[in-house]
Amino acid sequence: MINSPLILDGGLSNALEQEGADLNHHLWSAKLLIEQSEMIEKVHYNYLRAGARCIITSSYQATIDGFLKEGKSNTESIELLKQTTALAVNAKNKFLQEQPKEKIFIAGSIGPYGAFLADGSEYRGNYNKSVEELVAFHQKRFSIIDNTAIDFLACETVPSFDEVKAIATLLKSAKHKGWISCSCKDGMHLNDGTPIREVAEFLKEEANVYAMGVNCTKPIYISSLIKEIRKANKEIKIVVYPNSGQVYHTDTKTWSGISDPHHCGMMAQEWVKLGADIVGGCCQMGYTHIKAMSESITK
Repeated sequence: MINSPLILDGGLSNALEQEGADLNHHLWSAKLLIEQSEMIEKVHYNYLRAGARCIITSSYQATIDGFLKEGKSNTESIELLKQTTALAVNAKNKFLQEQPKEKIFIAGSIGPYGAFLADGSEYRGNYNKSVEELVAFHQKRFSIIDNTAIDFLACETVPSFDEVKAIATLLKSAKHKGWISCSCKDGMHLNDGTPIREVAEFLKEEANVYAMGVNCTKPIYISSLIKEIRKANKEIKIVVYPNSGQVYHTDTKTWSGISDPHHCGMMAQEWVKLGADIVGGCCQMGYTHIKAMSESITK
């Protein structure tokens, strides 16, 4: 399906904030689908210019229920979800006019239940929801995004084993293959405490799961997590796109600390050597980080 390693984009929200967007809202970056969608398209395009060859849609925090809270109708909410793919396609087509020989992929983002709650619970995984309830939550958005012009589904920042199981259930009947990327609290465990090796073992038998891995996690844990996945599952492709290593403060929804793009590029080299097939960045990873990763990995 892809030639490894594939370079992903970086964080959408931090790039949008650099453009002047105010994301202090329960819809987060999805707020701009209503107000300033052209800004999202611009960020997708800029990541392609930085070296990304797969862009993730802006649907992470976009849900029907979330748009309904903003006073949108059900029909309008569905169209806003579809628009997340359309914006990525527009950016891809613009880039291909300049670089027609490049192969560009679009991954449809499926954020976790915690993203809808907008309370940071994707960093904890303590939802108190059954697998069946999580399937029901994801089902409609999953179907809408699956039926757009994506190449695969990016089910990301998944903090709990129950949510992994729910997403794997939905992927069985999806049109597109997908990856399941977990958020982890250390070098061995998901945020809910489940060993990632246990998740990798479980996904051996799951149809349509193209890759598994880790995102929205400190970069210092990534090498260990890749090794843990490989111990349990020798076949599955591995995707990693960590945070920059800066600290997120849930009370103020701000970040502190610094991150060196060159160091990220060197770490990405190590991750590929350990077996990562798809590599990029999440929160606070910007254009310079992705450029450094691309140059480090593809040189």
